[in-house]
Amino acid sequence: MKNWIERIDKNTESFQQIFGSLNSKKLNWKASAQNWSIAENIQHLIRINESYFPVFEEVRSGTLKLPFVAKFGFMVNFFGNLIKKSVDPAGKKKMRTFPLWEPDTSELDPKILKKFESSQEQLKAYIVDLHDAIASGKVIYSPANRNIVYSLPTALDIIVLHQQRHFYQAREVLKLQNRSSQE
Repeated sequence: MKNWIERIDKNTESFQQIFGSLNSKKLNWKASAQNWSIAENIQHLIRINESYFPVFEEVRSGTLKLPFVAKFGFMVNFFGNLIKKSVDPAGKKKMRTFPLWEPDTSELDPKILKKFESSQEQLKAYIVDLHDAIASGKVIYSPANRNIVYSLPTALDIIVLHQQRHFYQAREVLKLQNRSSQE
């Protein structure tokens, strides 16, 4: 539990440190229409965090209803490992996200980093609150598809790794931005 909280704090700090002083124009700059801006990367992460909160609430209240596939440990492990591998920061393969996690296409508020920080605080609070469910390896479903199931500890690994992946992507956007302004 402590490890996830430390990693979430590190991710939040990294985003604040590198992007915290950028103005709205720089946060919303895109290399092309097909690429996300720094702000869009951040909003995407907020949407992912927030999409898990109702699932976490169901775990907390004992109302979580899992699909039939959750009864099979090999499927729970398969989905968890597959998604964890796909969001690993070391992976270079680009993937499309589910529509529920797509960022807005309009210019985003420069306070997006504050919103991210707030979302991270909520995520950490759920981790503390769900300690027993995490320790027992409780199975949950993905907010994007109820038939995709994995353990709660794996979900937290996925969230943290995915944040790191998007930090690196956002940092690449900043590098491209700096190069284009020098030309």
